[in-house]
Amino acid sequence: MFDWNDLKYLLAVARHGSTLAAARALDVNQSTVQRHVAELEAQLSLRFFERLPAGYKLTETGQAVLGAAENVAAAIADLERAFHDVSRPSILRLTCPEPIAIRLARSGLLERFHGANPGIRLEFVLADRYVDLSKGEADVALRSGDTVADLVGRKVADSIWAVYASRAYVEQHGAPASVEELPHHPLIGFDKSVIGHRLSIWLDRVAPGARYAALGSSVLGLVSAAKAGVGVAALPVALGGSEPDLVRLFGPVRDLTRAWRLLAHRDARRQPRVKAFFDFVASERAALKPILTG
Repeated sequence: MFDWNDLKYLLAVARHGSTLAAARALDVNQSTVQRHVAELEAQLSLRFFERLPAGYKLTETGQAVLGAAENVAAAIADLERAFHDVSRPSILRLTCPEPIAIRLARSGLLERFHGANPGIRLEFVLADRYVDLSKGEADVALRSGDTVADLVGRKVADSIWAVYASRAYVEQHGAPASVEELPHHPLIGFDKSVIGHRLSIWLDRVAPGARYAALGSSVLGLVSAAKAGVGVAALPVALGGSEPDLVRLFGPVRDLTRAWRLLAHRDARRQPRVKAFFDFVASERAALKPILTG
């Protein structure tokens, strides 16, 4: 038998043609390389190199075993990576709207998940668009609204919307009491980058030709504009109801109500880290509901 570690010295000399160059590549002393190569040859009673003035040249024996030695070295590298991978936490990437990520981070739920699953670390994937689970851009998603065929999951809460304005706005301009009065007030809505959102479709239908005081590309932008008092906005109750400067004018708006779902791609659903998060959400559904629904 021999020391497997000696193989890396044999391969380094074979690749670089001298013990000096091999030593530089391995960041060790030249004498260390020479000693390990000599020990390997002595242990196996084989001669792998010819020592020439211009450097080290593989013998026929060395050439015969070189391919097998490279395979062993590659297998050892794969084993080292496997040991490294199992020793570090598994990453679970969760995508959700930014306001929900903020509320989750403040709720204590993430700490409970990590406490129950110390081998898994949850990371947020935040974007202004729907992150594509089928392309592996995230592992799981919390979403309201329509879904696509290759995603599977479960309903965890309702996404409820109502109409809000700031207290200052109501004092100065009054408040719409119903959907029919919305066209008489400056509105806050999404810009063209979010034109397909159900809020944009609803406003186009119930308030065609209305004047818009502010357009944004995110729900947080709508909240900020409403708090600034520039107009009237339909907002998720979970966000609007938590703002003391905002007044709920009417709602819920049934046409804007959707289900919050926890989703994963069907090919990823049985992965241990994904299953662990689904099980955790099922057990914490009561605590999750006010975060999502308000």
